[in-house]
Amino acid sequence: MKQNYRAVLQYEGTRYQGWQKQISTDNTIQGKLESLLTKMVGETVEVNSSGRTDAGVHAYGQVINFICDTSMEPEEIRDYMNQYLPEDIGVISVVVAGERFHARLNATGKIYRYRVLNSKIPRIFDRRYVFQVSEDLDLEAIKKGISYLEGKHDFKAFTAKKNTKKSTVRTIHEIKMEPVGEELVFTFYGDGFLYHMVRILMGTLLEIGQHRRTPESILEAFETGDRVKAGFLAPAQGLALMQVFYD
Repeated sequence: MKQNYRAVLQYEGTRYQGWQKQISTDNTIQGKLESLLTKMVGETVEVNSSGRTDAGVHAYGQVINFICDTSMEPEEIRDYMNQYLPEDIGVISVVVAGERFHARLNATGKIYRYRVLNSKIPRIFDRRYVFQVSEDLDLEAIKKGISYLEGKHDFKAFTAKKNTKKSTVRTIHEIKMEPVGEELVFTFYGDGFLYHMVRILMGTLLEIGQHRRTPESILEAFETGDRVKAGFLAPAQGLALMQVFYD
């Protein structure tokens, strides 16, 4: 009998072409998972995720669901996947889900983390997980920028998708900035995020911290919805999906 399974994954995104499977390459997270599960049960299995992470983005708590017919217990599925998946993809848990559960459609919120190494000296062994900014940053200006970004807004200027018919209104419940040694760790908690949105928010805050734009420029970006009014696209390696929430 076919059942719907829900799983939580971790992965280091460095060497993958993002989450979404592609015709041109089999080097995607979704592609690896679907190939393995299809082999496990002997028929095509499709995997849904809570969202598509970009190439180079990591995940500590990505949630997926897939439907298949197997006599294996959820723990056996987890162990099978961990045995045969590449070493940079790990399955934390597998459980039987309700038949209507969908990892993306049922998600009510997400937490992303972005790590900035604010130092002139590189940290070679962390280079896949942090974005290095050597200039001094004005943290008070960044905090003011954060205050403008929190809340419910139209984030059209903060997405790389130019012509989307879907709503670009999202609610950011909280953005935290925490100094940890030479790092600044940013945590974004919201009801959902648009394509490239967290990385553009991060680029905007860093430009504010470098005095390349004012905190108030965020208000103009909201008002115009113009991508050029927001900041640069911060590199992927500093970003990680930490947690996904469901009712």
